[in-house]
Amino acid sequence: ARRLASLLADRPGASGGGRRGTAPDLMELLPQWLQAANARGYAAPPQALPALLDAARGRTDLRPAALRFAGPRALWLARLNPDWRFALRAAPGGGSSAPDPRDPQDIRRLWQEGLFAERVTLLTALRSRDAAAARALLEETWATERAEDRLMFLDSLRAGLGPDDEDFLERALTDRSRNVRATAAELLSALPASALAARMAVRAAACVAVDRRRDVPAIVVEAPHECDAAMERDGVVAKAPAGRGERSWWLGQLVEAAPLGTWPARLGGRTPQEIVALPVGDGWQGELHAAWCRAAVRQRDAEWSRALLGEPSAPEAGGPGAVSLAERARLLAALGPGERAAWVAGFIETHGLSEAFQLLGVCAVPWAPPLGRAVVDALNIARDAGSYPWSFSGVMGLAERCLDPSEASRLDALLAVPDEPEDAAPGAGGYWSEAFQRLVTTLRLRGAMLAELAPEEPAP
Repeated sequence: ARRLASLLADRPGASGGGRRGTAPDLMELLPQWLQAANARGYAAPPQALPALLDAARGRTDLRPAALRFAGPRALWLARLNPDWRFALRAAPGGGSSAPDPRDPQDIRRLWQEGLFAERVTLLTALRSRDAAAARALLEETWATERAEDRLMFLDSLRAGLGPDDEDFLERALTDRSRNVRATAAELLSALPASALAARMAVRAAACVAVDRRRDVPAIVVEAPHECDAAMERDGVVAKAPAGRGERSWWLGQLVEAAPLGTWPARLGGRTPQEIVALPVGDGWQGELHAAWCRAAVRQRDAEWSRALLGEPSAPEAGGPGAVSLAERARLLAALGPGERAAWVAGFIETHGLSEAFQLLGVCAVPWAPPLGRAVVDALNIARDAGSYPWSFSGVMGLAERCLDPSEASRLDALLAVPDEPEDAAPGAGGYWSEAFQRLVTTLRLRGAMLAELAPEEPAP
């Protein structure tokens, strides 16, 4: 309780890219504290609830964990203070009484009578417990819902998406709203065994083949010449964005929506890695590989993600189809936590930290030891080189929250103010020393606060 009070007392204002000093940014540790407290089944001390609700009011990312930790008293308080009304909107039935998850009539009452935000929250919560019941609830009122509401409700089906959702999504392909139709098509394409995915596979396969007449086999592409009504029904947007060719626009959508399992059989029995390594004729490689990247992300296919990422030490740090850091980050999310951390560590060892921020954000916390070592070593190299220190403040802030607390003892050697090279930024040495001291202090604090929440060992 004392630790929670100290975390909540640290108000924003001193944090950010230019934060100086050695004191930890306590508010940035609050999400981890709440996650650990919720995982171990703790409840909020009643006296902490006002400050907890104030913190959650200012930071939407805190709200789910904070409200779970705060429990029913938070809803009671929120009815007494307009500043905390967000808690009522975020909880199923917050405006009245929460439905009993075992009572279908209670759930149906809230679904039929609740505010829109309450209904979205209810549908999302029910979907996580009973996907079929949530879908059945949505089907009951689907025909009478507003188009913008149908879109939000349909988006909730992403959680627990499975083959049983196909019939409902197929019907949604004929919806009056273009956005609803597009979302239904996207969800169906994420089901490789769906009828829509099969239709897209036929269309995409007709556009891509291997030319075996060359000395070195190569992929040849013949993009669609038209976008017919059937393609539009299956979610292909006919009008290309400004500056984009229509045929390449249609091709990208077909390949993106086709099951990745289509390609080994279509392209000579090759593995994804072998397919990605093939040259692509007539300048189509970027378009084709980018579409495969989007398909790998949508279908959460680790093998294709691995092939498209390539080696982290590759020149320009990119795989064959990873055309941006954001795209690499999405591909990495399809890999397991250990493999993801190892790839990012290899990227940092080869290319440094200047482009690694987005990639670090998808790695599991606490960072695996190889990744933690790579980040610390790269920071140390940047410091010794006299690099402009403020450009690394974002990575340093991530390290404070994500490094394993056990790394603190290994950082003690970095606390001294280093000798500054002649071409170093003025004051860089002092900044680096402060930053490393804050990092060590924060790691030790994180270690202590997590230990405080650990269950006590029973007495022998």
